Amino acid sequence: MKKTTKFFTGFGLLALATGIFIAADHIDAPASMGTTADIADYFAFEPTMGSDNTVFIVDLQSNVVDGLAYGTFDEDVLTEINIDLDGDLTEDMVIQAIPRDGRMYFFGPITPDQTGLNSQVLVDSPLGDVEISATSAITETTSEGVSLFAGPRQDPFFFDFFRFNEVLAPSPMDNSGFNVPGEDTFDGANTMSIAIEIPNSMIGEATGTNVIGLPVYKTWITTNRKQ
Repeated sequence: MKKTTKFFTGFGLLALATGIFIAADHIDAPASMGTTADIADYFAFEPTMGSDNTVFIVDLQSNVVDGLAYGTFDEDVLTEINIDLDGDLTEDMVIQAIPRDGRMYFFGPITPDQTGLNSQVLVDSPLGDVEISATSAITETTSEGVSLFAGPRQDPFFFDFFRFNEVLAPSPMDNSGFNVPGEDTFDGANTMSIAIEIPNSMIGEATGTNVIGLPVYKTWITTNRKQ
């Protein structure tokens, strides 16, 4: 499979959830934390019960704050959705997203020539592209029924950060519990989001199961920076 000569090296991986003062920061590896390759959230789900489609949503850059200039997608960062279809925890299919000149370009799903931390843009397997949204949401649906979105969205991370600090403060410790309801410290903060809804027939059969026995894809995210 012919590809571009632009090589990428693994930079971020789906990570833990925690919080900092301005916006939710879902800590990645130290080298990527707080950078344009920082992964905040990853969601994979059926849009409706029993649907033949799957939705993948990736949130990057957790420091995009309402009232300030929106962040931008980094043209040197490749976002890759990895899907394991045989249970060996190695990607069998990948979907890629990379921005260029105000648009997000998607490639795949396809079996990669190489697995692990290094990736190349799969230019011979275009999936579609969409204008990167700014003040209003823009979506694009391809002839194959794939829906695409890229742009700023409100951070879904709900956390009463200040009450959390009060409860855990070493002295004096307040053990009266959390407030009900709590306050969302990160209300108004944004992330840079990439969303795709795709027919399962384009990916392959889901071989994993969730806690209630329903079939699910084993999937994870990596971000890769151009070398």
